[in-house]
Amino acid sequence: MNTFLVIVNIAILIAIIVGLYIMQKKHVKFSKRVFAGLGLGIVFGFIMNLIYGTTSEVTSTTIQWFNIVGSGYVGLLQMVVMPLVFISIIGAFTKVSLSKNLGKISAYGIGILLLTTGIAAAVGIGSAIGFGLEGIELQAGDAENARNAELTERVATVEDMTIPEQILSFIPTNPFADLAGSRSTSTIAVVIFASFIGIAYLGIKRKQPEQAELFKKIVDAFYAIIMRVVTLILRITPYGVLALMAKVAATSDFEAIVNLGKFVIASYVALIVMFLIHLIFISLAKLSPKTYVKKGLPALTFAFTSRSSAGTLPLNIKTQTDGFGVSEGVANFVGPFSLTIGQNGCAGIYPAMLAVMVAPTVGINPLDPSFIITLIAVVIISSFGVAGVGGGATFASLIVLSVLNLPVAIVGLLISVEPLIDMGRTALNVSGSMTSGILTSKITGEFDQKVYNNKAGLDEVVES
Repeated sequence: MNTFLVIVNIAILIAIIVGLYIMQKKHVKFSKRVFAGLGLGIVFGFIMNLIYGTTSEVTSTTIQWFNIVGSGYVGLLQMVVMPLVFISIIGAFTKVSLSKNLGKISAYGIGILLLTTGIAAAVGIGSAIGFGLEGIELQAGDAENARNAELTERVATVEDMTIPEQILSFIPTNPFADLAGSRSTSTIAVVIFASFIGIAYLGIKRKQPEQAELFKKIVDAFYAIIMRVVTLILRITPYGVLALMAKVAATSDFEAIVNLGKFVIASYVALIVMFLIHLIFISLAKLSPKTYVKKGLPALTFAFTSRSSAGTLPLNIKTQTDGFGVSEGVANFVGPFSLTIGQNGCAGIYPAMLAVMVAPTVGINPLDPSFIITLIAVVIISSFGVAGVGGGATFASLIVLSVLNLPVAIVGLLISVEPLIDMGRTALNVSGSMTSGILTSKITGEFDQKVYNNKAGLDEVVES
């Protein structure tokens, strides 16, 4: 009987996929198909949750098959992340206009990422205090105790590393191993390695222009090929989003979510407030926030469903260049750097909220101005090197809590709602990255406002 029910669920998923494909053949816009996949996935997953429950064999077996579409799609995007990070950074240096503005782009791009992370930390602090969140109210079950046992080992590793050792871990001693993602700091190591190659290119460009021009053509060719691969993968986004959301809705423990409802609500209030701050920045740049939301939604939707800032990088860069009119140089610089620096959701809001929640348990007044200023500063500094993949928020929280000598057990107590909150955090990370790209491009004169105002968006680009 279980096998029959699994087959029925798979058949329903296939039928929905066929429906989305028919929408594509009828030239329904890409963004509308993405949202159709999102909505249908939620409804289908929720119905499965109600009928079978989260722990049934039918649900677990069905999800294994759904993962071929959902996790397979994320895997395809992750496949091109490291090559894209590497070639994007080098490509940023080979752009003629960027070479003149390299210092400004570096300063503004990274500076805006860090500034928005500091603001996000302040928003998280305000939300935690406003909702009266306290870590002492959380209860640990079997899953939470198991999670805390894992975190105890992980925090020992974090605490044993001094700040100089953490900085040294960023250095790409074996760039080929880092390109394979062998370490938690591999992404930033690849960024550093590619930056050295880019700087070397600028030196060769002055002394041996012919060799530099040949190298530039090779880089441009590789970049064009990789971005074409990205475009091909992005075409299956509606199907990937469908399967991912069906999995989330089918496996979510709604009872636990209700029990931790105040924390979930406080988290999403903070995330929404920070997103509105992004829109305010866009408005201050004399650009339409409505256009930003409309063109950015496909990338934000995928980030929300996949919970991977790194996996969203290809769509992030594509959205910045072809949707918003950000120059390739700026987008290729800010996009990869945002994976390891200044993630507003995972490295900003979340660690700040947890620190405020546990501060009273060790006799610290969370309203103390000196504590708040110290917390924001620690959050900004700790945002360096946070990997843009699942678990980045946990790592950032462990660092912040450890530096402030606060209990880390609270991280494990929130395991049941972690996936739900992580979805919003990841979307905010990507929004912060795109906002930084737009503002940096606008400030440095690398911005094409006609592309930004063009109503076409990504729909035609993805289908071309």
